[in-house]
Amino acid sequence: PGGRLPPLSGRVYGRRWLVLLLFSLLSFAQGLVWNTWGPIQNSARLAFGFSGWDIALLVFWGPIGFAPCFFFMWLMDKKGLRVTVLLTSSLMVLGAGLRCVPVSDIEIRKKLIHGGQLLNGLAGPTVMNAAPFLSTTWFSPDERATATAIASLLNALGSAAAFLVGPLVVPPPNGTAMLLSHSNTPRIKDRIEAMLYAEFGMVSLIFSAALAYFPSRPPFPPSVAAASQRLSYRRSFCRLLSNFRFLMIALAYAIPLGVFSGWSGVLDLILTPIHVSQVDAGWIGFWSIVGGCVVGIAMARFADFIRGMLKFILLLLLSGATLASTWFTLTCLTTVTHLPLTTATLYTSCILLGIFLNSSIPIFFELFVETVYPVPEGISCGVVTFLSNVFMGVLLFFLTFYHTEFSWFNWCLPGSCLLSLLLILCFRESYDRLYLDVVVSV
Repeated sequence: PGGRLPPLSGRVYGRRWLVLLLFSLLSFAQGLVWNTWGPIQNSARLAFGFSGWDIALLVFWGPIGFAPCFFFMWLMDKKGLRVTVLLTSSLMVLGAGLRCVPVSDIEIRKKLIHGGQLLNGLAGPTVMNAAPFLSTTWFSPDERATATAIASLLNALGSAAAFLVGPLVVPPPNGTAMLLSHSNTPRIKDRIEAMLYAEFGMVSLIFSAALAYFPSRPPFPPSVAAASQRLSYRRSFCRLLSNFRFLMIALAYAIPLGVFSGWSGVLDLILTPIHVSQVDAGWIGFWSIVGGCVVGIAMARFADFIRGMLKFILLLLLSGATLASTWFTLTCLTTVTHLPLTTATLYTSCILLGIFLNSSIPIFFELFVETVYPVPEGISCGVVTFLSNVFMGVLLFFLTFYHTEFSWFNWCLPGSCLLSLLLILCFRESYDRLYLDVVVSV
């Protein structure tokens, strides 16, 4: 209205890649800091006196950080990307700084580390939900899926990098004798301290760069959809909860991704009974995430070139995930199925499962936005990631009661993937945002 908008074709700015880089680095750092302790848990127990409960809680601060998810969704909708990113990155700086406070009392130090992990967890809702909002605000329709994939998958890549950084920097405790282990403690603690300082420096640098330059939006919108009016916060929730098609694909995303996240978090426990070492379990987790990031970005680029294929891509990925998870589960039941149980088969099935499910995340995000447009991107994606964390929490809650035998946990994987596949198969796709960009701009 009013005729003030300029022609939208080609109205993109080179700085969009700088904005995407800053946000992706922030997302990467949040995942790296969150997964600091898992790969070095044995060393951390020795250096800081952490118990098994402490290690589990340090991981759980990530999902717990999603409690104020709806506040960050409101902030993004009302105040824009810059304010939300600066608040998020300042929480990360404060959290990373708390972990570095040199207190001699070990109990106080442990509390500071837990507090730092919680503050870093509070950054989770932004780094996991803001990717579609950023891509719509800054990128043209033929680049949106790619930008969403890069921004959303770098968080997982950061947590994967922790599997490399931790063991490379921090030496493992000597297992030969208690005396030798204690003699090795100061060196281990110094290395952990050095890693914590390095992570604090990295987060502080990213925050400084965002403070110096991270605009909320470009001077002119890159598409009709980016320039159009969105629904209010309250009306958006009413629209989402009354939209059966959205609820269908929200469950199709939240159930398998929630189950997979919980399963990945205790992968070493699941693989221990079949004589797979913690090191091998870590490498399996690393390569499944890295493979998912690479394939996810490739799939998103394909979706940008051939528009209107999101449902087809998801059907392919979920079919692969169902087959890979079934293969893994049957392999673990080798006494019944007599399938070969080797390191190669476990690596292949787990990595394929991670690739198929992780690479589906940005495709799902784009489909959510298309389905419920003009609901703001941060709100629609925030609801489904919150739901995914709920499913993960429920599954891990049951695991605390049934932790002696894991076959039921393994069967949850193919069951959830198959259910998601059926939901997507019955889903009627629509591309309201894309239709607006293509038809109205013409």
